[in-house]
Formats: sequence, structure tokens, C-alpha cells
Amino acid sequence: MHNRSDQFAKSLLRDGLSLVSAAETEVEVLAATQKIDIYSVPDPAREAERAGMGLLGELSREPSLFEPFRGTPSLRLVRRCLRKQLTWHHELERRARAAAGSAAPNEDADAPPQPPLDFPALVVISPGRPETVLDAYRCEPVQPGVYHAVPGLVMRVVVLAELPRTRATLLLRLLGSGRLLREALADLAALPDDAWEKSIAKPLLVHFRLGTQESTIEKEDEVSAEIRAWFEEYEQKLRAEERKQGRAEEAARAVLTALRVRGITVPDTARERILAEKDPETLGRWHERAIVAASLAEVLDALS
Repeated sequence: MHNRSDQFAKSLLRDGLSLVSAAETEVEVLAATQKIDIYSVPDPAREAERAGMGLLGELSREPSLFEPFRGTPSLRLVRRCLRKQLTWHHELERRARAAAGSAAPNEDADAPPQPPLDFPALVVISPGRPETVLDAYRCEPVQPGVYHAVPGLVMRVVVLAELPRTRATLLLRLLGSGRLLREALADLAALPDDAWEKSIAKPLLVHFRLGTQESTIEKEDEVSAEIRAWFEEYEQKLRAEERKQGRAEEAARAVLTALRVRGITVPDTARERILAEKDPETLGRWHERAIVAASLAEVLDALS
């Protein structure tokens, strides 16, 4: 997965899951020269946050390998993911034995590993319905757009096109393309500015869709207008924030200059406080006082 859409998908899942998990991308599976797209281990201390993350939170309740596909995967591609899952579990067992100082057990033995480890789940994310995969592994629907494979495989299949258009599925639907992505972008725009989904998705949309001058593929062209709107909005906010910070810094230095002209010594703690202040009204009030002040105490409010 090397193009921008694939990198966006992995980054979106990683950043979303990092709110409630220890999430890594490009996790090497040493024995098979493969890489797991996203490996997520839930943080028990963040269970409350996970409950508010909708479907992605549900899928991250257990250690999981997340494998998002740009196109509907074939049975062969999913088998490669299953190989990653099995190899990674073997590697986790090896690490656990090494950490415990245990010798490697007989590979032919049927005894459970010591210490026992939960088998990591495999979460396959597909834009369309992978019929051959669902049939081969006797996947049963557990909720709209989500299927569980036959017991023992610990595999979940998420079909983006079948997910209901709700906030609970929004972050996953942003992994889609065409109409699915346009609807997800519209739903994202309708959320409050402080929504956690926006804090995760908007910077990544900007970075991966318009961050380079590379030509886009046809499916990305379909949503270029929506993505361009995100970019313009995000860029405007960045510029406004930069202007605000620049004005605050200029006003803070004006306060320090006025104090220096008055011959008032400014300790490091007071200097840091003045430079850290961002409220223009406070800085303006300090500047007015500094022009006529005889001491620092007459300028700053409740200096400690």
C-alpha cells in the first residue's frame, strides 16, 4: 500500500485508534517479510473514550490487525492477511517466552503457549462486498456492514458500502471513495468544530489529498472539490492562527520595550509570563500601564 489513498487509510486508522490504543503502522512480521498495516492494542484505561468512538471503538476492543483495502479484496489477498495474523501471533508468543526467560516449547506440542496470549483479531476493511471471502470463511453478519468469520479464525470483515450512514461509522466511511466518500465528507462537515472525528480526519485529508503535486487517480478526482474545500478551510484557519500569534508576540514585546524604557527590571518569570500571554485585551492593558508605571507590580495583574 504505497499511494496516497492507502497511506491516508492507514494514517486515519492509526490516529483514530491511538486515542484509545497503542497503535502502530507498518509492523514488521519477521518470519514472512510482510507488514501489518495497523496493529492496535487497547488501553484498558481508555475504555470510556473507546465507547464513544462508534464502530471503530468496537473493533478495537481486542488486540487487532487492521487491513484496509482500496479495492474489494480477493480470497488470495485475504489469505495473505491471515498468514500475517498467524505469523504475528507466533511472534508475540516468542516475545512473551523471551521476556519470561522461558525456553522455546516443542513446536509439535499441542500445549497452549506459556504465558497464554489472546489471539489477535484480523479486521479486513473492504469498500465492496467480497463474496468469495464471505463464502469461503462462512462469514455471518453481526450488524449492518460487519461480518464475523467462522469461529476459530477471529476475522472480521467490514464492508464500507453496507455501513449505515451514522456518526458511529463515519471514520470508517472516510476510507471509501466516490459517493461514499462524498457523503462521509458532508457528514464530517456537519459535526461541531470540536468533534474528535474532525481533529483526526481533517489534517490527514489535507495532507494526503492535496499535500503533494502528484497527479490524482480517477477515483480521487471525483471528490477533488470536497477535498479542496477542506484544504482551503484548513489553510484559512492556519493563517488566521498564525496572524493571531504574530500579533500577540508583537504586543508582548511592546510591553517589554515599554518596561525597558521606564528602566524597570523584568525577572525571567515575568518575561515568560508576558511572552506567553495571547489575550490581546490583557496585553493592551499591560502596555498602557507599562508606559507610565514606576514598578513591575503596577503593570502585571497578581504577579506571583
